[in-house]
Amino acid sequence: MPTSRTRVNLLLLTAATLIAALVVAVGLARGNEPDRATFSAPPSAATVPSATATTVPAASEPPDGLPVIAYADGPRGLPADPDPESATALTEALRPQTRMALYDAPGGRPRAWLPPRISGLPVVVPIVARQNGWAAVLVPAANRTVGWVPEAGWQSEPLRDQLVVDLGERRLTWLREGAEQAHWTVAIGTGATPTPLGRTFVMGRTGTSGSVYAGLDALVLGSVPEDPEKMAAGLQKAHTGIHAWANSSVFGKDVSNGCVRTPAAVQRKLLAQLDPGTPVVVTA
Repeated sequence: MPTSRTRVNLLLLTAATLIAALVVAVGLARGNEPDRATFSAPPSAATVPSATATTVPAASEPPDGLPVIAYADGPRGLPADPDPESATALTEALRPQTRMALYDAPGGRPRAWLPPRISGLPVVVPIVARQNGWAAVLVPAANRTVGWVPEAGWQSEPLRDQLVVDLGERRLTWLREGAEQAHWTVAIGTGATPTPLGRTFVMGRTGTSGSVYAGLDALVLGSVPEDPEKMAAGLQKAHTGIHAWANSSVFGKDVSNGCVRTPAAVQRKLLAQLDPGTPVVVTA
C-alpha cells in the first residue's frame, strides 16, 4: 500500500504530465513550431522559399594596410570587366562619401580602398552589374576592371550621358539617355600607343599647357596606357584623355599617345555638357 509521500509524488507527476500536454496543445494551436533539430514538418505553400531567393554574402572586414587607389597606382587582384565592349547605356553610378573597400567578388576578398577623391577629382564610378546584394563598379586607374561593393551605406545617382569611341571609324559619338546627340571624326592612338579598348568613364577635367590644346581643359578618363614602357617618361603614369587639338590635319588618323583628340568646338561642347562618371566605351 503506497505511503503518503508516494501518493504526493504520484499526484505531482500526474499534474506535470497534464501541464506538459496542455502546453504542447496550446503551442500547436498557436502555430508554434517544434525544435527543427528533432522534428521538421514539410513547409506549407506559403512558406516555400522562392526559387529566385538568394542569400546576400557578408562583407569581410578590410585588413590593415589595404592599398588606396591613386591616380598613378591602380588596384591589383580585382576581376576583369565581364562585358568590356558593351555599348549598353549605364544609367547609375556610385559616389563614395568616404573610402569604400572594393572586393574581388560578392562576399569575396577586399583588395583596395576606393577614395572619395583621386588627385583632387571627385570619384563617381558607373555601376555595371548587381548580384546578391552587391554592385560592381568600373575601377579608376585600371583598364577593363571592376570591383564589388555591398549595397549598403550609399545611394546610386543617375547617369544621363554616354560617349562611344569607335576606333575603326575614328568617330566619337555623344548620347544622352540613349539618343544620339552628335558624332565627330577624331584622332586616336597609334598602333604602338593605342587608345585602350573597353568601358571606362570620365573622372573629371584638368588644365592643359600649350597652344596645341586650344587653351581648353582635357577630360581625364579612368583608363591608363596599355603598355606604359612604350610611352614617353612623362606619360607612363598618365591617364587616357579626351582633349582638343588645334591642328585639324590629325582628325581621322591614328597619331596620338592613346588620347582622343577632338576639334576645339567639340571639346567645348563636351566640357559644358558632361559630368564626372559619364561612361565611355571604346570599341574596335
